Amino acid sequence: MDKQTQLEIEAAAFRRIIKHFQSHTDVQNIDLMNLADFCRNCFSKWYMAEAKEKGVEIDYDAAREVVYGMPYAEFKEKHQTPATPEQLATFEAGEKRRKGQAS
Repeated sequence: MDKQTQLEIEAAAFRRIIKHFQSHTDVQNIDLMNLADFCRNCFSKWYMAEAKEKGVEIDYDAAREVVYGMPYAEFKEKHQTPATPEQLATFEAGEKRRKGQAS
């Protein structure tokens, strides 16, 4: 596969995952973190970091708007539900593991 075709496929896959994130608003970020160790916010940070690598300055809010398809505050108001105690406990255990503090 040539480099241009690979780039086009990767870009299409990126657009597909963004569309998936935007159309599956019932999936909470905490569930994504608990199951996959990344969420929409992580994806936004990766987007921002890759833009910076290419010399493009984009702030976190703008990167989140790309991923969420709307301002984060609007998404949060419309779609984010309070985390359950179980979700929070799983998240905290994951945070310890991600920081190398798990036993």
